[in-house]
Amino acid sequence: MKLYFVCFFYILFNSLAVLADEKATVPSISTITEMAEEAVRKKIALEPNAKLIITPQDLSGRLVPPACYPPVKVELASDREIGRNNTVRVSCDSPDYDYPWQIFLSVRVEIMYPVVVANEILSPDSVISPEQLNIEYLDQYSLRGRFFSDLNAVIGTKTKRRINKGNPILSNHLCFVCKGDGVSIYAKSHNLQIKTVGEALRDGNIGDTIRVKNSNSNRELEATVIGIGEVEVRM
Repeated sequence: MKLYFVCFFYILFNSLAVLADEKATVPSISTITEMAEEAVRKKIALEPNAKLIITPQDLSGRLVPPACYPPVKVELASDREIGRNNTVRVSCDSPDYDYPWQIFLSVRVEIMYPVVVANEILSPDSVISPEQLNIEYLDQYSLRGRFFSDLNAVIGTKTKRRINKGNPILSNHLCFVCKGDGVSIYAKSHNLQIKTVGEALRDGNIGDTIRVKNSNSNRELEATVIGIGEVEVRM
């Protein structure tokens, strides 16, 4: 029994000694915001061509942190996916409180993608030229629809509607093959490729299946749009 009490007091003494050795320090506002930013950053899988902007809530003049025993804990307040606005919880054990101190701060996230935008007003039925386009980084949450990040992907396409200056060029603004236009029709197999010409019977973008008419046989075919003015049929 004596040995039990000796061991108990030895463990208690050493635990108190460890706590005594830990110095409570006051974390700076910049340290707290940097830790909050890093907690959010670790949850984001960023695509190679994207830019990330993380803006923690400005706590200057609004918060006087207490003395904290290490470590200061920083974690997302919920398990939901990272969005435009996120909440981070910062907490620590403090000699100033009988309970763990904590605060919640908001962290704004912007993921910016390179997007092809109109460099001028584009009228309907206009064939797009390089000087009419520009690349700008836009927040993903402001983008609606399929956009383009490569100028060459849209040069030579035709607009289906008016596009204002500075607006992103979206897939539904364009036709890679437009109704009534002449098209190159490709029929491919493993060992053979045949090319002929025809007429598009409806608008289509890359990957769309449309009807075309073979100009040589007047036969209507189902074809897949593969490029500007180009379609492919199955053999």
